[in-house]
Amino acid sequence: MPRRAPHPLPCLPACLLPACLEALAPDVGPPAPMPACDDDLDPTRAVSFRGAVSPILGRACTSCHAPGGEGFQSSGLDLSTYAALRAGGTRSGAAIAVDGQPCASALWQKLGPTPPFGARMPRNALPLPQGDIDLIHDWIAEGARDD
Repeated sequence: MPRRAPHPLPCLPACLLPACLEALAPDVGPPAPMPACDDDLDPTRAVSFRGAVSPILGRACTSCHAPGGEGFQSSGLDLSTYAALRAGGTRSGAAIAVDGQPCASALWQKLGPTPPFGARMPRNALPLPQGDIDLIHDWIAEGARDD
């Protein structure tokens, strides 16, 4: 007669084992919902291009991405005005800022740690602070309006 492997906890009948293991698990409560990538990170704060995004781009991006700059020469992307940003560059086109969809927007993707194409921006400077990246994310999530 073949030998059976010993029960992992021989002192407990097999029918009680699941209940015992559940009792040993930590009480962490129900799973917390994960925010979707395109969700507004702070719905209580309205983000405008003029008030929040333009100053960030002016500090970190327009030295390259404006007419005459290296980034403009290589990509055609001008970030010096709202209209120029919305026109996009030779690679991004209208996908530079997809209304309500930061995760599909080239502008937000290029600021993250692993952009889907090319180098992370700003290339020749320190990465933007996370708070600035979050503002750009929320501006796009809120519709990427000029106001």
